Amino acid sequence: MPELWVMKTAILGAGPVGLTMAALLQQRGMDVSVYERDKDPKARIWGGTLDLHENTGQRALAKAGLLDRYFTMVHPMGRTLTDEQGNVIFSVKPHYDAPEINRNDLRKILLERLQANTVFWDRKFTGLEPQNGQWLLHFDNGTTATADLVIAANGGMSNARHYVTDAIVENTGGYIIQGEVYQPEVKCKAFYELCNHDILMTAAEGRQIVANPRNNGALTYNVICRDIPALDYHNTESVIELLTNMFSHWHRCYSELFRASSFFAGLPTRKIPLEMPWKTHRPLPITLIGDAAHLMPPFAGRGVNTGLMDALILSENLGSNKFESISAAISDYEQQMFVYAKAAQAETRQNELAMQDPSFSFKKRFE
Repeated sequence: MPELWVMKTAILGAGPVGLTMAALLQQRGMDVSVYERDKDPKARIWGGTLDLHENTGQRALAKAGLLDRYFTMVHPMGRTLTDEQGNVIFSVKPHYDAPEINRNDLRKILLERLQANTVFWDRKFTGLEPQNGQWLLHFDNGTTATADLVIAANGGMSNARHYVTDAIVENTGGYIIQGEVYQPEVKCKAFYELCNHDILMTAAEGRQIVANPRNNGALTYNVICRDIPALDYHNTESVIELLTNMFSHWHRCYSELFRASSFFAGLPTRKIPLEMPWKTHRPLPITLIGDAAHLMPPFAGRGVNTGLMDALILSENLGSNKFESISAAISDYEQQMFVYAKAAQAETRQNELAMQDPSFSFKKRFE
Protein backbone atom coordinates (compact mmCIF):
# COMPACT_ATOMS: atom_id res chain seq x y z
CA MET A 1 0.00 0.00 0.00
CA PRO A 2 1.40 3.45 -0.88
CA GLU A 3 2.59 5.37 2.18
CA LEU A 4 0.37 8.28 1.12
CA TRP A 5 -2.73 6.14 1.51
CA VAL A 6 -2.18 4.87 5.04
CA MET A 7 -4.81 7.29 6.24
CA LYS A 8 -7.61 7.74 8.71
CA THR A 9 -10.90 6.74 7.08
CA ALA A 10 -14.39 7.55 8.35
CA ILE A 11 -17.30 5.46 7.12
CA LEU A 12 -20.79 6.85 7.70
CA GLY A 13 -23.31 4.08 8.34
CA ALA A 14 -23.09 0.59 9.86
CA GLY A 15 -25.35 -1.14 7.37
CA PRO A 16 -24.16 -4.13 5.32
CA VAL A 17 -22.27 -1.95 2.86
CA GLY A 18 -20.55 0.28 5.41
CA LEU A 19 -19.47 -2.61 7.64
CA THR A 20 -18.23 -4.66 4.69
CA MET A 21 -16.25 -1.65 3.51
CA ALA A 22 -14.69 -1.35 6.97
CA ALA A 23 -13.77 -5.04 7.08
CA LEU A 24 -12.14 -4.91 3.65
CA LEU A 25 -10.11 -1.81 4.50
CA GLN A 26 -8.96 -3.23 7.84
CA GLN A 27 -7.69 -6.27 5.96
CA ARG A 28 -5.40 -3.86 4.13
CA GLY A 29 -4.13 -2.27 7.32
CA MET A 30 -6.09 0.97 7.09
CA ASP A 31 -7.24 2.96 10.12
CA VAL A 32 -11.04 2.82 9.90
CA SER A 33 -13.84 4.20 12.07
CA VAL A 34 -17.55 3.65 11.42
CA TYR A 35 -20.17 6.09 12.71
CA GLU A 36 -23.75 4.83 13.08
CA ARG A 37 -26.94 6.55 14.21
CA ASP A 38 -28.36 3.41 15.90
CA LYS A 39 -28.05 3.46 19.68
CA ASP A 40 -26.20 0.13 19.87
CA PRO A 41 -25.48 -3.00 17.80
CA LYS A 42 -28.65 -4.69 19.06
CA ALA A 43 -30.99 -2.06 17.62
CA ARG A 44 -33.47 -3.87 15.40
CA ILE A 45 -32.96 -3.11 11.73
CA TRP A 46 -36.28 -2.79 9.98
CA GLY A 47 -36.71 -4.32 6.54
CA GLY A 48 -37.03 -7.58 4.71
CA THR A 49 -34.42 -10.29 4.59
CA LEU A 50 -31.59 -10.02 2.07
CA ASP A 51 -30.48 -12.46 -0.60
CA LEU A 52 -26.85 -11.86 -1.52
CA HIS A 53 -26.04 -12.84 -5.08
CA GLU A 54 -23.14 -15.09 -5.98
CA ASN A 55 -21.38 -12.66 -8.32
CA THR A 56 -21.83 -9.52 -6.23
CA GLY A 57 -22.71 -9.63 -2.54
CA GLN A 58 -21.22 -13.06 -1.94
CA ARG A 59 -18.01 -12.03 -3.71
CA ALA A 60 -17.57 -9.15 -1.28
CA LEU A 61 -18.18 -11.38 1.75
CA ALA A 62 -15.77 -13.96 0.38
CA LYS A 63 -13.09 -11.29 0.05
CA ALA A 64 -13.74 -10.32 3.67
CA GLY A 65 -13.37 -13.96 4.72
CA LEU A 66 -17.00 -14.22 5.80
CA LEU A 67 -18.69 -16.41 3.22
CA ASP A 68 -18.61 -19.61 5.29
CA ARG A 69 -19.95 -17.72 8.32
CA TYR A 70 -22.66 -16.19 6.14
CA PHE A 71 -23.89 -19.61 5.02
CA THR A 72 -24.28 -20.74 8.64
CA MET A 73 -26.80 -17.93 9.22
CA VAL A 74 -28.97 -18.08 6.10
CA HIS A 75 -32.34 -19.64 5.27
CA PRO A 76 -32.84 -21.04 1.76
CA MET A 77 -36.45 -20.20 0.96
CA GLY A 78 -38.75 -21.04 -1.90
CA ARG A 79 -41.52 -18.91 -3.35
CA THR A 80 -45.25 -19.55 -3.04
CA LEU A 81 -47.30 -17.59 -5.56
CA THR A 82 -51.01 -17.14 -4.90
CA ASP A 83 -53.92 -15.25 -6.37
CA GLU A 84 -55.95 -12.74 -4.39
CA GLN A 85 -58.34 -15.46 -3.25
CA GLY A 86 -55.54 -17.41 -1.58
CA ASN A 87 -55.23 -20.10 -4.25
CA VAL A 88 -51.70 -21.38 -4.83
CA ILE A 89 -50.95 -21.01 -8.52
CA PHE A 90 -47.23 -21.73 -8.62
CA SER A 91 -44.34 -22.62 -6.34
CA VAL A 92 -40.57 -22.42 -6.61
CA LYS A 93 -38.18 -24.63 -4.67
CA PRO A 94 -35.82 -23.08 -2.10
CA HIS A 95 -33.01 -21.02 -3.59
CA TYR A 96 -29.71 -22.34 -2.22
CA ASP A 97 -27.44 -20.09 -4.31
CA ALA A 98 -28.89 -16.86 -2.88
CA PRO A 99 -30.56 -17.74 0.44
CA GLU A 100 -32.19 -15.19 2.73
CA ILE A 101 -30.46 -13.63 5.74
CA ASN A 102 -31.93 -11.38 8.40
CA ARG A 103 -30.40 -7.91 8.46
CA ASN A 104 -29.44 -8.07 12.13
CA ASP A 105 -27.80 -11.45 11.60
CA LEU A 106 -25.75 -10.02 8.76
CA ARG A 107 -24.74 -7.08 10.93
CA LYS A 108 -23.67 -9.52 13.65
CA ILE A 109 -21.27 -11.49 11.46
CA LEU A 110 -19.80 -8.30 9.99
CA LEU A 111 -19.22 -6.82 13.45
CA GLU A 112 -17.49 -10.03 14.52
CA ARG A 113 -14.98 -9.46 11.72
CA LEU A 114 -14.04 -5.93 12.76
CA GLN A 115 -11.42 -4.91 15.27
CA ALA A 116 -12.64 -3.76 18.68
CA ASN A 117 -13.83 -0.15 18.91
CA THR A 118 -14.23 0.24 15.16
CA VAL A 119 -17.90 1.26 15.32
CA PHE A 120 -19.10 4.33 17.21
CA TRP A 121 -22.80 4.01 18.01
CA ASP A 122 -25.34 6.78 18.63
CA ARG A 123 -23.57 9.03 16.13
CA LYS A 124 -26.09 10.63 13.79
CA PHE A 125 -24.05 12.48 11.18
CA THR A 126 -25.01 16.14 10.72
CA GLY A 127 -22.26 17.62 8.58
CA LEU A 128 -18.58 17.99 7.83
CA GLU A 129 -16.06 20.64 6.83
CA PRO A 130 -12.41 20.83 5.83
CA GLN A 131 -10.14 21.86 8.71
CA ASN A 132 -6.34 21.78 8.81
CA GLY A 133 -6.09 19.36 5.89
CA GLN A 134 -8.65 16.88 7.30
CA TRP A 135 -12.39 16.47 7.36
CA LEU A 136 -14.05 17.51 10.61
CA LEU A 137 -17.23 15.48 11.11
CA HIS A 138 -20.11 16.62 13.31
CA PHE A 139 -22.73 14.46 15.04
CA ASP A 140 -26.03 15.37 16.65
CA ASN A 141 -24.86 14.46 20.17
CA GLY A 142 -22.27 17.24 20.00
CA THR A 143 -19.27 15.02 19.33
CA THR A 144 -16.83 15.45 16.46
CA ALA A 145 -14.26 13.32 14.66
CA THR A 146 -11.55 13.84 12.05
CA ALA A 147 -10.64 11.84 8.96
CA ASP A 148 -8.49 12.05 5.85
CA LEU A 149 -11.08 10.18 3.78
CA VAL A 150 -14.88 10.03 4.20
CA ILE A 151 -16.95 7.22 2.68
CA ALA A 152 -20.68 7.84 2.99
CA ALA A 153 -22.69 4.63 3.29
CA ASN A 154 -25.53 6.10 5.32
CA GLY A 155 -28.48 5.39 3.07
CA GLY A 156 -30.58 6.86 0.34
CA MET A 157 -31.35 10.06 2.19
CA SER A 158 -27.69 10.68 3.11
CA ASN A 159 -26.92 14.26 4.05
CA ALA A 160 -23.34 13.77 2.92
CA ARG A 161 -24.33 13.38 -0.74
CA HIS A 162 -24.23 17.07 -1.65
CA TYR A 163 -20.46 17.11 -1.11
CA VAL A 164 -20.18 14.73 -4.09
CA THR A 165 -23.17 15.36 -6.37
CA ASP A 166 -26.06 17.75 -6.88
CA ALA A 167 -28.36 14.88 -7.87
CA ILE A 168 -31.70 14.95 -6.03
CA VAL A 169 -33.65 11.93 -4.84
CA GLU A 170 -36.68 11.29 -7.05
CA ASN A 171 -39.93 9.44 -6.32
CA THR A 172 -40.57 6.73 -8.90
CA GLY A 173 -44.34 6.61 -8.44
CA GLY A 174 -44.79 3.58 -6.22
CA TYR A 175 -45.37 3.18 -2.52
CA ILE A 176 -44.52 0.47 -0.01
CA ILE A 177 -46.25 -0.17 3.29
CA GLN A 178 -44.24 -2.51 5.51
CA GLY A 179 -45.83 -4.50 8.33
CA GLU A 180 -44.83 -7.16 10.82
CA VAL A 181 -46.60 -9.79 12.89
CA TYR A 182 -45.17 -11.61 15.89
CA GLN A 183 -46.52 -15.09 16.63
CA PRO A 184 -48.03 -15.29 13.13
CA GLU A 185 -48.77 -19.00 13.59
CA VAL A 186 -51.36 -17.87 16.15
CA LYS A 187 -52.40 -14.35 15.16
CA CYS A 188 -52.81 -14.87 11.41
CA LYS A 189 -52.80 -18.63 11.18
CA ALA A 190 -54.45 -18.96 7.76
CA PHE A 191 -52.01 -16.57 6.08
CA TYR A 192 -49.02 -18.12 7.88
CA GLU A 193 -50.01 -21.59 6.70
CA LEU A 194 -50.51 -20.29 3.17
CA CYS A 195 -46.87 -19.15 3.17
CA ASN A 196 -45.81 -22.73 3.95
CA HIS A 197 -42.44 -21.46 5.29
CA ASP A 198 -41.67 -19.84 1.92
CA ILE A 199 -41.80 -16.25 0.75
CA LEU A 200 -45.37 -15.65 -0.36
CA MET A 201 -46.06 -13.40 -3.34
CA THR A 202 -49.50 -12.23 -4.48
CA ALA A 203 -50.27 -9.82 -7.33
CA ALA A 204 -53.61 -8.51 -8.60
CA GLU A 205 -55.01 -5.22 -9.89
CA GLY A 206 -51.61 -3.52 -9.93
CA ARG A 207 -51.03 -4.27 -6.23
CA GLN A 208 -48.68 -6.80 -4.67
CA ILE A 209 -48.08 -8.38 -1.29
CA VAL A 210 -44.73 -10.02 -0.57
CA ALA A 211 -44.39 -11.75 2.81
CA ASN A 212 -41.62 -13.59 4.63
CA PRO A 213 -42.83 -15.76 7.54
CA ARG A 214 -39.30 -16.24 8.94
CA ASN A 215 -37.61 -12.92 9.61
CA ASN A 216 -35.96 -12.96 13.02
CA GLY A 217 -39.03 -14.30 14.81
CA ALA A 218 -41.58 -12.23 12.90
CA LEU A 219 -43.62 -12.45 9.74
CA THR A 220 -42.77 -9.32 7.76
CA TYR A 221 -44.45 -8.17 4.58
CA ASN A 222 -44.62 -5.39 2.01
CA VAL A 223 -47.75 -4.04 0.37
CA ILE A 224 -46.70 -2.49 -2.95
CA CYS A 225 -49.07 -0.10 -4.65
CA ARG A 226 -49.62 3.50 -5.77
CA ASP A 227 -51.44 6.57 -4.53
CA ILE A 228 -51.34 6.04 -0.77
CA PRO A 229 -52.69 8.96 1.28
CA ALA A 230 -50.64 10.49 4.08
CA LEU A 231 -50.76 8.20 7.11
CA ASP A 232 -49.66 8.30 10.71
CA TYR A 233 -47.84 4.98 10.98
CA HIS A 234 -47.80 5.19 14.76
CA ASN A 235 -51.59 4.87 14.58
CA THR A 236 -51.73 1.21 13.61
CA GLU A 237 -55.53 1.14 13.62
CA SER A 238 -55.73 3.73 10.85
CA VAL A 239 -53.27 1.76 8.70
CA ILE A 240 -55.18 -1.47 9.33
CA GLU A 241 -58.40 0.26 8.28
CA LEU A 242 -56.82 1.54 5.06
CA LEU A 243 -55.40 -1.85 4.11
CA THR A 244 -58.51 -3.85 4.95
CA ASN A 245 -60.57 -1.46 2.80
CA MET A 246 -58.06 -1.60 -0.07
CA PHE A 247 -58.08 -5.40 -0.04
CA SER A 248 -61.66 -5.99 1.14
CA HIS A 249 -62.50 -8.24 -1.82
CA TRP A 250 -59.37 -10.37 -1.39
CA HIS A 251 -59.46 -13.56 0.67
CA ARG A 252 -60.10 -12.98 4.38
CA CYS A 253 -56.61 -14.28 5.29
CA TYR A 254 -55.17 -11.00 3.99
CA SER A 255 -57.35 -8.84 6.21
CA GLU A 256 -56.47 -11.21 9.05
CA LEU A 257 -52.80 -10.47 8.31
CA PHE A 258 -53.37 -6.72 8.49
CA ARG A 259 -55.34 -6.89 11.73
CA ALA A 260 -52.61 -9.00 13.36
CA SER A 261 -49.87 -6.47 12.56
CA SER A 262 -48.23 -4.62 15.44
CA PHE A 263 -45.98 -2.33 13.44
CA PHE A 264 -46.19 -0.40 10.18
CA ALA A 265 -43.90 1.87 8.20
CA GLY A 266 -44.39 3.43 4.80
CA LEU A 267 -42.25 5.05 2.17
CA PRO A 268 -42.44 6.04 -1.47
CA THR A 269 -40.21 4.20 -3.92
CA ARG A 270 -37.23 6.40 -4.76
CA LYS A 271 -34.07 6.54 -6.77
CA ILE A 272 -31.01 8.76 -7.16
CA PRO A 273 -30.48 9.47 -10.87
CA LEU A 274 -26.98 8.80 -12.13
CA GLU A 275 -27.20 10.82 -15.33
CA MET A 276 -25.51 13.84 -13.74
CA PRO A 277 -21.69 13.60 -13.45
CA TRP A 278 -20.35 13.78 -9.93
CA LYS A 279 -18.25 16.71 -8.77
CA THR A 280 -14.61 16.51 -9.76
CA HIS A 281 -13.46 19.27 -7.42
CA ARG A 282 -13.82 18.16 -3.81
CA PRO A 283 -11.92 19.90 -1.02
CA LEU A 284 -10.72 16.55 0.40
CA PRO A 285 -11.20 12.86 -0.48
CA ILE A 286 -14.84 11.80 -0.17
CA THR A 287 -17.12 9.39 -2.03
CA LEU A 288 -20.43 7.52 -1.78
CA ILE A 289 -21.27 3.82 -1.72
CA GLY A 290 -24.48 1.83 -1.43
CA ASP A 291 -27.85 3.58 -1.36
CA ALA A 292 -26.11 6.89 -0.69
CA ALA A 293 -24.66 6.57 -4.20
CA HIS A 294 -27.41 4.85 -6.20
CA LEU A 295 -30.67 4.44 -4.29
CA MET A 296 -33.19 2.33 -6.20
CA PRO A 297 -36.53 0.62 -5.45
CA PRO A 298 -36.30 -2.97 -4.16
CA PHE A 299 -37.78 -4.66 -7.21
CA ALA A 300 -34.80 -6.56 -8.56
CA GLY A 301 -32.85 -7.55 -5.44
CA ARG A 302 -29.98 -5.41 -6.63
CA GLY A 303 -29.69 -2.62 -4.03
CA VAL A 304 -27.51 -4.16 -1.30
CA ASN A 305 -25.73 -6.39 -3.82
CA THR A 306 -24.75 -3.36 -5.87
CA GLY A 307 -23.55 -1.61 -2.71
CA LEU A 308 -21.38 -4.58 -1.76
CA MET A 309 -19.79 -4.44 -5.20
CA ASP A 310 -19.01 -0.78 -4.45
CA ALA A 311 -17.22 -1.81 -1.26
CA LEU A 312 -15.27 -4.54 -3.04
CA ILE A 313 -14.06 -2.34 -5.90
CA LEU A 314 -13.33 0.75 -3.83
CA SER A 315 -11.38 -1.22 -1.20
CA GLU A 316 -9.29 -2.87 -3.91
CA ASN A 317 -8.57 0.50 -5.50
CA LEU A 318 -7.58 2.10 -2.21
CA GLY A 319 -5.14 -0.73 -1.55
CA SER A 320 -3.67 -0.78 -5.05
CA ASN A 321 -0.31 0.56 -6.24
CA LYS A 322 -1.56 1.30 -9.76
CA PHE A 323 -3.12 4.70 -9.00
CA GLU A 324 -1.10 7.90 -8.69
CA SER A 325 -3.34 9.37 -6.01
CA ILE A 326 -6.27 8.58 -3.79
CA SER A 327 -8.40 10.85 -6.00
CA ALA A 328 -7.52 8.69 -9.01
CA ALA A 329 -8.42 5.51 -7.09
CA ILE A 330 -11.78 7.00 -6.11
CA SER A 331 -12.45 8.27 -9.64
CA ASP A 332 -11.81 4.83 -11.12
CA TYR A 333 -14.24 3.24 -8.65
CA GLU A 334 -16.90 5.84 -9.46
CA GLN A 335 -16.55 5.31 -13.21
CA GLN A 336 -17.05 1.55 -12.78
CA MET A 337 -19.92 2.05 -10.35
CA PHE A 338 -21.83 4.31 -12.74
CA VAL A 339 -21.93 1.51 -15.32
CA TYR A 340 -23.19 -1.36 -13.17
CA ALA A 341 -25.41 0.80 -10.93
CA LYS A 342 -27.16 2.33 -13.94
CA ALA A 343 -27.84 -1.19 -15.24
CA ALA A 344 -29.25 -2.21 -11.85
CA GLN A 345 -31.47 0.86 -11.73
CA ALA A 346 -32.73 0.15 -15.26
CA GLU A 347 -33.66 -3.43 -14.32
CA THR A 348 -35.40 -2.20 -11.20
CA ARG A 349 -37.36 0.41 -13.15
CA GLN A 350 -38.44 -2.14 -15.74
CA ASN A 351 -39.74 -4.40 -12.98
CA GLU A 352 -41.51 -1.54 -11.23
CA LEU A 353 -43.36 -0.50 -14.39
CA ALA A 354 -44.38 -4.11 -15.01
CA MET A 355 -45.69 -4.45 -11.45
CA GLN A 356 -47.86 -1.36 -11.86
CA ASP A 357 -49.68 -3.03 -14.77
CA PRO A 358 -53.00 -4.53 -13.53
CA SER A 359 -52.22 -7.69 -15.52
CA PHE A 360 -48.85 -8.25 -13.80
CA SER A 361 -48.21 -11.78 -12.53
CA PHE A 362 -45.30 -12.96 -10.39
CA LYS A 363 -45.64 -16.31 -12.13
CA LYS A 364 -44.27 -14.87 -15.38
CA ARG A 365 -41.06 -13.93 -13.59
CA PHE A 366 -40.37 -17.50 -12.47
CA GLU A 367 -41.46 -19.49 -15.51
